[in-house]
Amino acid sequence: MKTKNKILLRLSALFLTLMIGIPLLGSASGTSVPRVLAVNQKDKGKTSELTVHYLDVGQGDCILAECDGEYMLIDAGDNDQGTKIQNYLSKQGVRKLKYAVGTHPDADHIGGLDVILYKFDCGTVMMPDMSKDTATYRDVVDTMKQKGYKNTVPEPGDSFKLGGAVCTVLGPSESYEDANNNSIVLLVEHGENRFLFMGDAEEEEESDILKSGADVEADVLKVGHHGSRSSSSKKFLEAVSPDYAVISCGEDNSYGHPHAETLNNLRAMGVKVFRSDEQGTIVAVSDGSKITWNSAPSDTWKAGEPTGGSVGSTGNQFPTGEAPASGNYIGNKNNGKLHRSTCSSLPLEKNQAVFNTREEAVAAGYDDPCKRCNP
Repeated sequence: MKTKNKILLRLSALFLTLMIGIPLLGSASGTSVPRVLAVNQKDKGKTSELTVHYLDVGQGDCILAECDGEYMLIDAGDNDQGTKIQNYLSKQGVRKLKYAVGTHPDADHIGGLDVILYKFDCGTVMMPDMSKDTATYRDVVDTMKQKGYKNTVPEPGDSFKLGGAVCTVLGPSESYEDANNNSIVLLVEHGENRFLFMGDAEEEEESDILKSGADVEADVLKVGHHGSRSSSSKKFLEAVSPDYAVISCGEDNSYGHPHAETLNNLRAMGVKVFRSDEQGTIVAVSDGSKITWNSAPSDTWKAGEPTGGSVGSTGNQFPTGEAPASGNYIGNKNNGKLHRSTCSSLPLEKNQAVFNTREEAVAAGYDDPCKRCNP
């Protein structure tokens, strides 16, 4: 990829794996995933093209990967993006998705997934072992039941084929309380080109992936959490060592994404950055040795500017797709947790107990503080 030594190391590891054998694993959820734990070298050397579409879905994520006529969708934007994504897929000739991945249950990643699962046949649906008490999440689950799909929970180290490309699950390697750090992280290899998709994984999940010993080096990084400062730690970026980075975020979004810290780290490393808020849908094509793009990289290095609400230490505000309640503190009637009204993990409005002060909330029994917003 970058050096001959790195290529030789990967070939050596592949040879050892092939000598051990190729077991086939089944899913914990009962749905079988073609989890190939070793890859034939001639498959990695195929000259077919891998095309990766980073769709412009505003403040959200949606990626379509295609190789040899097989398609994988990673996330599907917010609730109002389903039909737009459906039309885009249809124009690309998609009739069936081999894989549909919801990296985590936040609305800006699975909001349109119910539409896609209903409109397209899907071979395997993958989401992490985490639910969320939102109408958005329930819509996805209900659609899966209607279509007869079962969720496959991928595990770190699982690998599967997308045409001539090989996809490997890197995370989550641990179980976390918040949704972002439970993001499914995927590495897609096509020949000598490597694409890394981070979902909304933050520094905690990044650190655990590195501790696991996973090889995260990649040519192209889909930057975690829309370029938030809570992701893309310097240590992780150095381990990935990308040539290119793609940031999916909405123009003038209220979170201030991408944050200056992330852009500064990427710029210091000489990474070429593409941004959906400036360039719209971004398309990368790999022939197995080089990568071409449908546009030139951004040269603005302009950080996002918050346009409303107070942003906490992690750069989060109210959750996409769930209206913020009035009041400074929100109690979850289901589990007794206490949140700030700007937390990204608020329950549905019907399950919210609203308080003006923390003292009022604690007196009412909501004394279990959310670890994410630290009320």
